[in-house]
Parts: sequence; structure tokens; C-alpha cells
Amino acid sequence: MSGRTAIAGLGITEMGKVYGRTATDFAVRAVALAAEDAGIGLTELDGLLINPGVGGDIGLPLQAALGVGELRLLSTVQGFGSSACAMVQYASLAISAGLAETVACVYADAPLRQGAGSGAAYTGAARQASALDGLPRAAGLDSAAAKYALAARRHMERYGTTSEQLGAVAVAARQWAAFNERAQMRDRKLTLEDHQASRVVADPLRLFDCCLVSNGGIAVIVTSAERARSLARPPVYVLGWGQGHPGHPMARGSGFGLVTGAATSGPAALAMAGLSLSDIGVREIYDCFTFTTLVSLEDYGFCGKGEGGAFAASGALAPGGSHPTNTGGGQLSSYYMWGMTPLSEGVIQARGDGGPRQVAGADAILVSGNGGVLDHHATLILGPHPHP
Repeated sequence: MSGRTAIAGLGITEMGKVYGRTATDFAVRAVALAAEDAGIGLTELDGLLINPGVGGDIGLPLQAALGVGELRLLSTVQGFGSSACAMVQYASLAISAGLAETVACVYADAPLRQGAGSGAAYTGAARQASALDGLPRAAGLDSAAAKYALAARRHMERYGTTSEQLGAVAVAARQWAAFNERAQMRDRKLTLEDHQASRVVADPLRLFDCCLVSNGGIAVIVTSAERARSLARPPVYVLGWGQGHPGHPMARGSGFGLVTGAATSGPAALAMAGLSLSDIGVREIYDCFTFTTLVSLEDYGFCGKGEGGAFAASGALAPGGSHPTNTGGGQLSSYYMWGMTPLSEGVIQARGDGGPRQVAGADAILVSGNGGVLDHHATLILGPHPHP
């Protein structure tokens, strides 16, 4: 399966504090931009995969909004932040099986409201499944930040990871964002001292440990490698993929906060691509929180278990470092489009379109997606050549 499909189009809308548009508006625009980027018309799409987001704001009616008919593949995909990588996997499988030829994968969201703080953007978006769901809330686990804080604290207690080491992840992301014209925080420098002085959101996570909130949409067009070579932009080949869903209970004795699905999905994707970790030139890691970057890098094997903090503090992730990571600024400093944030930057790097942030020798790029509270993980290996 390696290299048989490719990403042929990328569409990124305006991003950040963009008001007056719905998630559907952004999704339609993103798909149109991706098709234009590939040099095809919307009527040439015969597949559409949609990540509906946490609030289910876009779904199957997007087909009608796009004005496309005769689709042979239409579905929603919900793995939360792992969905973008999963959609590319499913599109590739469908194309290889002859179920479709040209598939758009899209995510869009518009949680920001003018005059309202970003911290309240997702309040009440997820429905409570049962009365028992109120128990974690009563214990203070009433937000994603609180739950990730619990995971981060466990890692700290087990391995000695520090807040300053988490801060190194945030500082590296901000350094990369300075080179990205789309980054929301491009013009705002961040030092480790700034990180340490920022307010605590959920102990031990501080303000700059937390991702941005953005309005916008991103789409990619997936097609066969053969067809992609005849289209407008250089193909970005899908070399490998994998998923991991550990199902850790938040209980004593589980691997929660210590091991993620990257430990399963990473080796699977590398094996499919016929590559090793030493072949990876760029890492685009899902970074809803600084801790997510750190623990994912450990589970992929770029450093030893429990060594992620020291690895980040060494400067390895930053511009000029040994392991360029989240080269557009990630979700911490660029824009927050769930798994489409790392995927879009992976495509940009594979095409050589990164400008001042372009990493030399980006022949194999690892893209990760994380969903839930370290519940779901998906990995892609992308590259500018069909074979390693």
C-alpha cells in the first residue's frame, strides 16, 4: 500500500479570530481551495470524508453545501484529534480498493465568538452521556486542560519531568511560528521566563502549555499516486499509516499519562513505509498541550521513556535543533484545527513550500493526531517521493 496514494491538494482558509462565518462556510471554502490547489473542479470529487468536530457542526449535509453530486464515498469520521490522519488512511484504502478516485477530507470549526473569551469556546459542546459523567466534574475534572493536567502530573511524579521542560516545548513552537505567515502568534515572542510567569490554568499546566482556539477550515484532496502526478502540484505520497487506541482507564495501575497510542501507531506506520526513526526528517506532532508533544515523542521512540523533558530542554525541537518538530508553530502557536494542523504543515514541508521554516531533506515526515485525553492516536508518514 505504501506510496499508492498521494495528497494532491491542500486548502487552508483564513485562520484565527475570523468572525461572521459558520463551520460549514469554512468547510466549503477549504474544500474549494484544496480542489483549486490540485487543479481540479469540485465536480471531479467522488468522495468526501468529514470530521464533524466536538460539536458536530458539519456533517453529511456538507455535500449539498458544496453542490457536488454522484459521490461514491461519503461519511463522517470521528476520532477527535486523530481524525485527520485517519481520514487520509480511509481515503487511501477506498481509492486502493476502487471505491473512489478523488476524495476530499475536511475539518472546520468556528467556536470563537466576538466579545467572548477563547476559554469558553468549547464549554458545553460535548454532551454528558450519563449521570455518572458528573462524578469527574465534581472532582474538578471539568475540562480538557484539567484532564491533561492529571496526565502531565502523573508523568512528572513518575519521571521527574518539570514545568520548565514543558515550557521548552512551548518556546520551540513559538520560535517556529515566527517563520509562518499564517501563525496566530507569529509576532509574539515567548521566553521560558514568560512561560513560567504565566497563570496556571490547571496545575501543572500554565497558559502557554495550552493550545490556541481558532476559527477556520482545512481540507486535503487524496487520490491515486498515478493521478496525482498529472495534477497541478507536486504529489505528497502517503508512505505509511497506523492507529493506536489504548483504552487506558483513568485509574491506578493503568498506563494513563505514561503511554499513548503513538507507541502502537508509530511502529506500524514506519513498518508500512519501510523506514526507521532515523529516516524521519520532520516531526509534526499533535500538540493540544505541551505535554502531548513530550509524551508522543517518547512513545514514537525519538527519546527514551521519561526522557522527553530533557529532550525538549536540549533545544532538539526548535529551529536549528537536531529533531525539527512542529515547524509551523503547531497548535500552541500557529492555529488549532485538530489533526489538520500537523497534517497541513506536513504537506507544506513535503512540497518544499515552507519558505524560511523549510527543513532541508524533508524526505520523510511523521504526522501525528491525538484524540480524546490520550485515548486515540493516528500516524501518517508522508514524503515527496513514492518510495523511501
